[in-house]
Amino acid sequence: MNISQLWILYEADKRIQGFIIQTLKAYALQLKMLVNELGDIYISEVTLQLLKEYLAK
Repeated sequence: MNISQLWILYEADKRIQGFIIQTLKAYALQLKMLVNELGDIYISEVTLQLLKEYLAK
């Protein structure tokens, strides 16, 4: 499963939990920035080191 597919499931779960649309939009923006940087990679390819490098930028 890649990051964008996982987002669909995550967003649906958060909607069920009652998260407001502004929060979901903020989360979606963060995800878009991540995917723009890393690509829509498989979740199994995401490592702590990869995330640290992304956040350091």
